[in-house]
Amino acid sequence: MSNQENKPAPPDGPERRSGGNGAGGDPGFNWKGLLWLSIALSLIATGVIYNSKPPGKSLSYPEFLAALEKGEVSKEKDRGVKIISSQGSMLESITWYLETETGAATPVKHVTTVDTGFTRDQLNEKLKEKGIVPTFEEETNVGANLFVTFLPLLLLVGLVYFFFRQQIKMAGRGAMSFGKSRARLLTMDKNKITFKQVAGVDEAKEEVSELVEFLKDPKKFQKLGGHIPKGVLMVGPPGTGKTLLAKAIAGEADVPFFSISGSDFVEMFVGVGASRVRDMFEQGRKSAPCLIFIDEIDAVGRHRGHGMGGGHDEREQTLNALLVEMDGFDTGEGVIIIAATNRPDVLDPALLRPGRFDRQVTVSLPDVKGREGILKVHAKKVKMAADVDLMVIARGTPGYSGAELANVINEAALMAARRSAKSITTKDLEEARDKVRWGKERRSMAISEKEKENTAFHEAGHAILLEVLEHTEPLHKVTIIPRGPSLGSTMWLPEEDKYTHRKNELLDDLVVTMGGRVAEELVFGDVTNGAMGDIRHATKIARKMVCEWGMSDSLGMVEYGDNNEHVFLARDMTSSRGYSEDTARLIDAEIKHLIDSSYQRAKELLIKHRPEMDAIAKALLEYETLDGANVKELMEHGRMINPPRSKPPDPPMPPAVPEASGNNGRDADDGDLPLGLAGAPA
Repeated sequence: MSNQENKPAPPDGPERRSGGNGAGGDPGFNWKGLLWLSIALSLIATGVIYNSKPPGKSLSYPEFLAALEKGEVSKEKDRGVKIISSQGSMLESITWYLETETGAATPVKHVTTVDTGFTRDQLNEKLKEKGIVPTFEEETNVGANLFVTFLPLLLLVGLVYFFFRQQIKMAGRGAMSFGKSRARLLTMDKNKITFKQVAGVDEAKEEVSELVEFLKDPKKFQKLGGHIPKGVLMVGPPGTGKTLLAKAIAGEADVPFFSISGSDFVEMFVGVGASRVRDMFEQGRKSAPCLIFIDEIDAVGRHRGHGMGGGHDEREQTLNALLVEMDGFDTGEGVIIIAATNRPDVLDPALLRPGRFDRQVTVSLPDVKGREGILKVHAKKVKMAADVDLMVIARGTPGYSGAELANVINEAALMAARRSAKSITTKDLEEARDKVRWGKERRSMAISEKEKENTAFHEAGHAILLEVLEHTEPLHKVTIIPRGPSLGSTMWLPEEDKYTHRKNELLDDLVVTMGGRVAEELVFGDVTNGAMGDIRHATKIARKMVCEWGMSDSLGMVEYGDNNEHVFLARDMTSSRGYSEDTARLIDAEIKHLIDSSYQRAKELLIKHRPEMDAIAKALLEYETLDGANVKELMEHGRMINPPRSKPPDPPMPPAVPEASGNNGRDADDGDLPLGLAGAPA
């Protein structure tokens, strides 16, 4: 469509490298120790505070003198007056008993604090008058005083120790283990994935099934002198199931599965990556037979000598270590390396030679049968309505990867749950398909009637050309409801999967792409920036026709330029385009000729079918969305025999200012060929 991944692990294997929180993992923070420290400090502080204050009621010195004058102070031997002085302090504590306190059966102990510097002579005189001989006691509490003084400091040191002990230990351990591999071991008790959970890549499964047989029975291959591949490189677009397939191999073979990312090798310290490579292969030998899976190997396996800054490169040293280890790897050890990447063009040639990665397995986008199989696998996890035909959905999702198809099922389940449905219907799946590829409908977007009219004629121009041209795919749906970055969309679905495109099909595609801009010019006498995505798409197709596919009569079957699909900056900055300035002018002229002729042809057809275009635009303004059958009825009968249901009421307009239309044109699909969404106006 176009708009515009159960054998016992060896000692010091997973316990050392699993990275988990189990018994073999790194210890967590010592919360128990911190709790006991807090309790101990609280108890000590409470004891100090309690012991620093003698027990008894506290009365002031004048109150003590008043009681002494009244003869209420006890003169008994065991309950006499005791004067306690503290070392290093001018204050003294007088403990005495009140004989006649109201409500008390026995004398009650009282405590009075007094400054001896001013009251010693007066106190001695008063006690002598009453015939009371006090006893004296000196209290030494230096330890408690020191503890109280240094308590905040001790508390701070304790907090620092317990809070940072783990970090200090980890830093020390990390400094000694930088060169250890970070590969995570997935054993069979956790690896539940088998080939049954992998669909849509039958050829790739068949090719890697030899690895499973070898891991189960190595002698079967060794007795004839054959050698199993040392390494298998899985190549394919993102989301096609490369990692899933590698996990399924380990699940089927019932062997340990080490998983690591290419970026885990590279560190800021020189030599760490190479050390981790050596440690990873050592782990594999101890756990043999096993699989080692390196995801995104392009992070560490890029071309050597293409560094921008020159000098020593840590990534190159890591790659050298990987090359040496794989070259010295014996397949009889039962260790197989599997790597995955979607950028095979940037890998170093030495990594791809036989003896290292002996076999490349292409995991491509699934065909219609593969898409149906993937949908069935994911549909087992949700509740589908009885009338849902997954083959219909598979035919309507050309170019979708396995990850996108899984997302379609998930989005459909969320939509059904949102409306409290008991099962997922075909309508939910179709809406989820459109949402995954083109974005969610934005019905609340504030659009003026003038822009709606412009969008309607733009999409009508695309729709009519899809119907009248011979070498186009069937029209699926045309809508003026904003979806994703576009203000409208014209969608078509191929009747079958296509892997080659004829020149006439490409020329008609260019004409359809021009239809939106031509319709704007014919109806309004002016054009908008809504054809931005159309122009980009048309230019891309025309350039490939001229420079790569040999479809230019004047330039012939010659490839112009290296035409790398992906940019590799360090390489591309030093490469030349491979043709002269005169040839470049001819290429530009031929591209412009293809687009100009397509524009003129689109203009002639739309002038001829102007009444039908007006009818389709009017119906779009009324119903907002028309399917292919509605458009055919309008073109054949001038009216719709089975019109769609009335459009739902518009939601309330938000108070915010409407979006600017400067860059809302729908970008064309990133692939080489159109996939089914035609240019949406901005």
